[in-house]
Amino acid sequence: MNILIANWQDIKNPLAGGAEVHLHEVFSRIARRGHSVTLCCSGFNAALPEEEINGVRVLRTGGRYLFNFRFFLLYMKRLRKESFDLIVDDMNKIPFFTPLFSRSPIFGVTHHLFGRSIFRETNFLLASYVFLMETMAIWVYRMRRVPFVVGSPSTYRELLEKGFPKESVHLVHYGVDHQSHKRTGVTKNERPLIAYFGRLKRYKSVDHLLQAIPIVLRSVPSLRVVIAGEGDDRPRLEEIANRLGLNDSVEFTGFISQERKIELLQQLWCKVTTSSKEGWGLTVIEANACGTPVIASDVEGLRDAVKDGETGLLYSYGSIEGLASSITRVLTDETLRRKLEDNALRWSQEFDWERTAEETEKLLTAQIQKTA
Repeated sequence: MNILIANWQDIKNPLAGGAEVHLHEVFSRIARRGHSVTLCCSGFNAALPEEEINGVRVLRTGGRYLFNFRFFLLYMKRLRKESFDLIVDDMNKIPFFTPLFSRSPIFGVTHHLFGRSIFRETNFLLASYVFLMETMAIWVYRMRRVPFVVGSPSTYRELLEKGFPKESVHLVHYGVDHQSHKRTGVTKNERPLIAYFGRLKRYKSVDHLLQAIPIVLRSVPSLRVVIAGEGDDRPRLEEIANRLGLNDSVEFTGFISQERKIELLQQLWCKVTTSSKEGWGLTVIEANACGTPVIASDVEGLRDAVKDGETGLLYSYGSIEGLASSITRVLTDETLRRKLEDNALRWSQEFDWERTAEETEKLLTAQIQKTA
């Protein structure tokens, strides 16, 4: 196959998140199986306009805010001449509407729909734009019967509720790289250590974690908290931490390497995810594979990834007291923590990127054959 992917960011982008990890893990493996894979995405500071990453040819054009328009122009001017067998359209935030201008077979990927949750993220004008574009895209992709791959039962149900036929929605579970994410050889940090990993965006609600920390410190005064990731909400979060007097307990690391991320996941007593909505939460299973339980908000996607009371704890989204109580329980109850660690490790074994890539490859091949 000769595959073209449209996605807002690539794995090297400092703002890359779960969508980019999924794309890289799956399609680098598909490339190793002998297929040609080209990713078109937005650029970032000091990024090369073109390079190869693990067998995937990466083309970067424009900035992230206007990339959907730049992709259309690049496709019409250059890419449509390259005879791609299939376009993988990653519908994330502002969609690309590829069924309206490409004659190639289209296969969609989405991790979750924003819906009205986008209004928690940005100003009303921009949120309205994203909401309108997503609403229009759902109609276009549904009417054109574009098949989609989703990674969680929550997103699967979401697309069915939006009117997509069952035969067009394929649930292919996310994976984890067990060669790098593992518990062996690393001990937990001596001092109670928890962390958040991911983009610093308002809808991720990292401020809820910061508000819960003073409550946890009453019972666990030696607690250390790491906020790992970058995003436009970082200045606000740092201001909140300063206002709450948390500078001695909370560290903002910014973007960290994959190696450092894995090292931290192995050392944590627990990982915390506070989002208002997720497609799945890749770092949940990555943490589990490192023998680390996860405390997460009880919302779509996360309730699929976290088995409440078995691999971690779920709390009611927005409840600062509930979040603080869950963190305190895990940090102070060693018996509970050990049980969650062992169960989390076993749960992670059910997910593997090789299996995800193999299932995705079969679906893409079938789509090309269907439209030939």
